Amino acid sequence: MAEPFVGGFNLPPPSPNPSIAPPPPPPKDPSWLKPGVRIPSGANASWSEISRTESTASGAPNSLNSMFANMSAVERSNNLRVARMNPYLQFMAGPLLRYDTVDERGVWRGAAMIVTADAGSVYEPLPTLTYHWDPSREVGNLKRHVSSRTHGKSFDLAPHPADPLSNVHPASPTRTYENGEYAAPDPEQRSVAGQELYVYYGNGGTFTFWRFMIEIPLASHEMKIHYTINSGLELTFYVPGRNQNMRWAAYSCNGFSSGVNSDDFRGPGFKSGYDPVWMDLLAHHAEAPFHALVGGGDQLYCDSIIREPELQDWVTQTKPEAKRNYPLTEEMRLAIDRFYFNHYCQSFRSGAFARANSTIPMLNMLDLIDGFGSYPDELMKSQVFGTIGARGYFFFLLFQCFINVEVDGIDDLHHPFKSLIIGGHGPYVPFPSHSFLSWMGPQVHVLLLDCRAERKLDQVCSKAEYDAVFTRMRSVPRTVEHMVVQMGIPIAYPRMVFLESALDSKLNPLVALGRNGSMGLSGFVNKFNADAELLDDLNDHWTAKLHKKERNWLIQELQTYALDRHSRVSFVSGDVHCAAVGIFKTWVKEKKKAAVQPALDHRYMVNVTTSAIVNTPPPNGVITMVSALSSKTHRTLHHAETDETMLPIFEKDTDGSQPKSKYIMGRRNWCSVKFDNSSGDLIWDIRIEIRKGYGQTTG
Repeated sequence: MAEPFVGGFNLPPPSPNPSIAPPPPPPKDPSWLKPGVRIPSGANASWSEISRTESTASGAPNSLNSMFANMSAVERSNNLRVARMNPYLQFMAGPLLRYDTVDERGVWRGAAMIVTADAGSVYEPLPTLTYHWDPSREVGNLKRHVSSRTHGKSFDLAPHPADPLSNVHPASPTRTYENGEYAAPDPEQRSVAGQELYVYYGNGGTFTFWRFMIEIPLASHEMKIHYTINSGLELTFYVPGRNQNMRWAAYSCNGFSSGVNSDDFRGPGFKSGYDPVWMDLLAHHAEAPFHALVGGGDQLYCDSIIREPELQDWVTQTKPEAKRNYPLTEEMRLAIDRFYFNHYCQSFRSGAFARANSTIPMLNMLDLIDGFGSYPDELMKSQVFGTIGARGYFFFLLFQCFINVEVDGIDDLHHPFKSLIIGGHGPYVPFPSHSFLSWMGPQVHVLLLDCRAERKLDQVCSKAEYDAVFTRMRSVPRTVEHMVVQMGIPIAYPRMVFLESALDSKLNPLVALGRNGSMGLSGFVNKFNADAELLDDLNDHWTAKLHKKERNWLIQELQTYALDRHSRVSFVSGDVHCAAVGIFKTWVKEKKKAAVQPALDHRYMVNVTTSAIVNTPPPNGVITMVSALSSKTHRTLHHAETDETMLPIFEKDTDGSQPKSKYIMGRRNWCSVKFDNSSGDLIWDIRIEIRKGYGQTTG
């Protein structure tokens, strides 16, 4: 190409040797703790500063106690009054936020959702979400105080209406446009009645899912949106300016695998091993608010469904044929729904993740049960296993996308969520694929490709899904310079074909011993069939031999798209519990010939892998094996003039020492993404946990 290629890619250089020493403590007496001064709502101030435990070893009272000791009973009551909804709602989960897209009119579209217990809630009038913003106020003047933490001292999460372990909820101050507190040239306030999206019937009663559709006309600048449900606790989120590209965060693997002790990842001051890296993400959000939170798979882990009591007889069947033919009973069906409902409510309302999903609108793709779709056809079509997958997909759409097919239908031209792309029908779930293409700014769009609904052992996505996706991609404005493709499993990652072949072999002695439980190797085979435990994961990968042809075709189609549209295509993935960056680029056959510069190379595509934000990294042996394969340049796509390899981006470990691998980082992580206006590049900042459980990362 003679002209510069629009949409360059820039990886920031590794940070200098970071110090893992905790930051200095914050001021002891925040201004809102002065006598007679109103404490702001949890959405407008750092509640960790209000409720931090500051007791010293000598037992001296902390400054918080001192301040309250000087207040009258009326002042204490006014400052610590519990936020009460009117009418009252008993939250099981939520509020959750979801981002959809920005439409052609420049209107931000999204939704909020809550789950309430009918027996403890009042629905007359219907639950109502009220949201407001000041179009004339610059976000720069509204930045929140960023809380700090000190070694050995505990701190509490911000209040949350659904978290049963949340601290006291200070009431939101009574603020109206009439009393002048929100006086502005053009104030905006809207109210939305909840739509009854679904009712779950359980042993504990009935529970209603309420959806609130949100529309916000974008202004010339970034805005802070305040919202409440039934006048309860006030929360906030941010929307970009109409000509601003979003700041967003990507993560995956938000849970621990079975057998992992979460307390091993809980550093000083944390209540849970789930929270440290999430708290780091929230600290970055407080400094420069994210406009979207992209979940790249395993937003929660559902493999523990096999521990449900009603499923034990099926799980313990030793013969694959007996497991395939096992009838689904009504008790088993109810147990499957009970598991998903309870697991989602518990995970999405707890800890730092709940604070993130209520203040940063989510964009999620599906990957609930590792390997679903990658098992043999006869197992996938069995009653029990098929129901586990079907209900998992249903609850994914419900909890993570705020979609109920029975309410919303499957016509993406008339769907409440305009980013939706409906593909072909799934072979093992009673739903078509649900992909999403969302506006992330004038120069950036993101495609969340559904790689699970239509998956089979020899297929990831159907032709119908690809046709629908590429048709929608070609309809985006010509101003789009970056098309980010989010897929749960990396498409550019070291191959382990030799391991795949060994595990699949009928001569594999470990599989044979595992099937009969010999030598303590029963854990070597998975609980769904008698194949090797890792085989389903390997079959899931784009580089698996059964998916290789489809993978190569997709890469070439995206190269054609990049050339035609003058757009940079990039991938973001999760799944593998490591951070890494793979790359495709033009293959230069002549060794003496210079490589094509990325700015001129439409084949230049990076695959940023960020995994996991919670789960444990792989064992050192696995990391060593993957690292050894990372420096290999693959010839698979040489016929399409394409090279593929991994980038050695990890020059130093988090303590400044030489890393075990420059290609693979086996530490917990997440990724911050922003658009650089000066260069036109997307900046991918992979945030690596410095010290396990301490809640600090380095880029």
